[in-house]
Amino acid sequence: MISRVLINTGKGKGKSSAAWGIMIRSWARGWNTCVIQFIKGGGWKTGERKVADHLGVEFHCMGDGFTWESSDIDETARKAREAWNLASGKLAGGDYDMLILDEVTYPIKYGWIPVSEVVDAVKNRADRTNVVLTGRDALPELIEIADTVTEMVKIKHAHDQGIKARKGIEY
Repeated sequence: MISRVLINTGKGKGKSSAAWGIMIRSWARGWNTCVIQFIKGGGWKTGERKVADHLGVEFHCMGDGFTWESSDIDETARKAREAWNLASGKLAGGDYDMLILDEVTYPIKYGWIPVSEVVDAVKNRADRTNVVLTGRDALPELIEIADTVTEMVKIKHAHDQGIKARKGIEY
């Protein structure tokens, strides 16, 4: 089997949600699957986490929330680098059929994780490991190494009308 690299990027909603569909399909095929979230923290009670826990999918929430809400941006950056250390080891380890790096584009964009490190780790990953990377503003270097890139485009969003995120839809 030839492993693949997929990227879900863009300003529209659905990047992570599409990755959760892949998480469920990979689990249904008996694949060893792991999710690493770079922004959301462990205290969030998200639907995707509940599903992963129910299915026995390895799931790591490594961040401390939205960067614009951070009270200590150095700590936020440190947590992103810690998540990357975990992810790079899992890319190289050969234990996973599917590795989802949710929101990884943000710490790359902010310069907390060098894009060259991510590109090298993804290109040199274990043969069996498929990878999904999500987040806005995927850099050209990431797009170049991907097999499939989907850009989510926002046409209209409830948030623009002042409607808050809703449990069961956004999380």
